[in-house]
Amino acid sequence: MILTTTVAIEGKRITEYKGIVTSEVIIGANFVKDIFASFRDFFGGRSNSYENVLKEAKSEALRELTQNAVMMGANAIVGIDLDYETLGQRGSMLMVTASGTAVKIED
Repeated sequence: MILTTTVAIEGKRITEYKGIVTSEVIIGANFVKDIFASFRDFFGGRSNSYENVLKEAKSEALRELTQNAVMMGANAIVGIDLDYETLGQRGSMLMVTASGTAVKIED
């Protein structure tokens, strides 16, 4: 499965548009991560724990996006867009949404 943010794939021809495909993932950061992140905010530096949560959520959203495209009979997704938003009282939940166009391609 080819995944791309572009609307075309170099060297490939889109033969069929299957439709819009989407996925949504909401993942929480736990209390310990919140404490360490607050220290990072105060003292500066990167928050590896939050970066890992972000990577996990993005990977899961793309995995679900791929599964949904396969169910539609696609072998590629073009025009992928990823959006991120925090939810919850203190922004302790992260929502990642992914969308794109499921297509059938050939060489």
